[in-house]
Amino acid sequence: MDSPIRVLIVDDDALVRAGLTMMLASADDLEVVADVADGAEVVPAVNEHRPDVVLMDIRMPRLDGLAATERLRARREPPEIIILTTFDTDDHILRAMRAGASGFLLKHTPPPEIVHAIRQVAAGEPMISPAVLRRMMSYVAGAGVDPRRERARELLGRLSEGERAVATLVGRGRTNGEIGKELSLSVATVKAYVSRLLTKLELNNRVQVALLVHDAGGGED
Repeated sequence: MDSPIRVLIVDDDALVRAGLTMMLASADDLEVVADVADGAEVVPAVNEHRPDVVLMDIRMPRLDGLAATERLRARREPPEIIILTTFDTDDHILRAMRAGASGFLLKHTPPPEIVHAIRQVAAGEPMISPAVLRRMMSYVAGAGVDPRRERARELLGRLSEGERAVATLVGRGRTNGEIGKELSLSVATVKAYVSRLLTKLELNNRVQVALLVHDAGGGED
């Protein structure tokens, strides 16, 4: 049997932490290794418990979840991070993704979906739905001229034709398997492309690749 996915819960509400711990205990392949009440406690907890996935609240008293996410993603081997919050504004979603989160879930998300999201990000597939991507695309477009657009286009210009094709499909929320079918590539080849994209673009994960594609004005179906 494979080792369980190690989960760290970060939330300033003790009842939420207890509820999530009880809920995740029902999944045999998940293990809650610790829970902490503030973003300032995250780095020490990660150093001690080495979680695979962190469930991160946004609003906390000393250090918020977005700042804590940025600190973790700056590490050499960071855990995957799912933002779990009551706040669902476009700005919160966008800031969480730019900070390096691999997923964004509301606290009223059904338990099976939370479990699925943890499994998905632990396997290297971010929890980013086409619906969220469309919402982000509309939000960025409605904000007028984005100063990031020129920079995004310059970065994407560094890619080969094949890499840009993969990046565009990542921007549409496609999984590795779906990208492979569309471009007639093996999943292993797609994974290699994605790894090269992250290195060339100096990004943490494919969620940030998707945002870069949208910043550049691409990603539409």
